[in-house]
Amino acid sequence: MGNCWLYFGVILLSCQVVRSQRVRVLPEVEAYPNESVDLRCQFANPGSTKLTQVSWIFEATEGQRENIAVFHPVYGESFPTSAFRGRVQFTQPSLEYPSIRINNVKMSDAGRYTCEYATYPSGNEQGTTTLIMLAKPKNSAAAVTVQAGSAKVVVARCEALQGKPAATITWLAGGGGEYNSTSQMESDGTVTVKSEYRMAPASADNGRDISCVITQRTQDRPQTFTMKLAVQCKTVCRFSLRAALSLLLSVSGNLPPTVRVDQNRLLVQKVDESVNTTFVCEAKNSLGSGKSQLTASVIGE
Repeated sequence: MGNCWLYFGVILLSCQVVRSQRVRVLPEVEAYPNESVDLRCQFANPGSTKLTQVSWIFEATEGQRENIAVFHPVYGESFPTSAFRGRVQFTQPSLEYPSIRINNVKMSDAGRYTCEYATYPSGNEQGTTTLIMLAKPKNSAAAVTVQAGSAKVVVARCEALQGKPAATITWLAGGGGEYNSTSQMESDGTVTVKSEYRMAPASADNGRDISCVITQRTQDRPQTFTMKLAVQCKTVCRFSLRAALSLLLSVSGNLPPTVRVDQNRLLVQKVDESVNTTFVCEAKNSLGSGKSQLTASVIGE
């Protein structure tokens, strides 16, 4: 007896699978906001099955079903009150091909759309299409001007605003740094992703390249933003004796934009006891000043 029930269950399941396949729809359709999208439906090989009515049911979340379009061979088409009213229409009103078109699609239109037939004598048969709403993010990146120091600070930011699905941000940089990304769901269903790169900046990092890479489904390829680190530091002065008659002054640091270093060589035209003195190099910027000195001593023959 148990085997008979098992055999009957297998037959019933097989029948249900065959029936469900008669309603042909696309499993997934993609669309962008403000576009029009067609959701196709067809009842294949009805045979002796009588088609009495077809309905389109929208399901934004599991269990929340909303009837948005109905076609009856006698009463024609009808569109119950819903957020789709005025935007949904049958492309070819018939029981055999009851495809619909949704105009001016919105991010909130994403969800499951079921084409459901009322038939006799087999009952309801249906097929479901998932509408995936896409949005291309607005991408940008910028370096952050920082001061050299031993603590890790944010030196660059990268963001992908209002995309769907959410973008992925990665970084290409030297060692010693780390990054953190956050995601925020917007009111329209899109996602904003922001990422920050942190490191302990040294004066030698000023002008070094750092890149962020944004990957997202709507993009043909990942988008790369390359920036130069902006690390400020106090000025440093150095003396180096190049020859008997010249001194080279080396100044490093962020000088004001109105300052231009042109000649960094101090040339002594005549070397005698009069140059037995102390030479001082001093430079300043908004972060402070640097100072160095060199005492010259001329020794007679």
